[in-house]
Amino acid sequence: MRRLFWLGIGLAVGVVVVRKATRTAQAYTPAGIASTVTESAGGLAESLRSFVEDVRIAMAEREQEIHEAFAQGEAFDDQFAELREDPRIGDREIFPEEHQR
Repeated sequence: MRRLFWLGIGLAVGVVVVRKATRTAQAYTPAGIASTVTESAGGLAESLRSFVEDVRIAMAEREQEIHEAFAQGEAFDDQFAELREDPRIGDREIFPEEHQR
């Protein structure tokens, strides 16, 4: 009975090892590599689509806020107006004077 138990354990371990080795070998074949690249590209494309959709939604919300403020005759709160008026902001901080046009 003991030998039969250990034979069963050995067979089970052997099957697991062979299946794992077969999957690993398949991953390194040209078809397996192509499949991995295709899945990665598909995931990247989906992430990019999701990002673009989020940006479009945010743009639409911001545009709606601006239209509502304009319709009510209110001056829209421009958070960045003072930054644009500051002469220190912009290319002058990034590039030395000799590289500016």
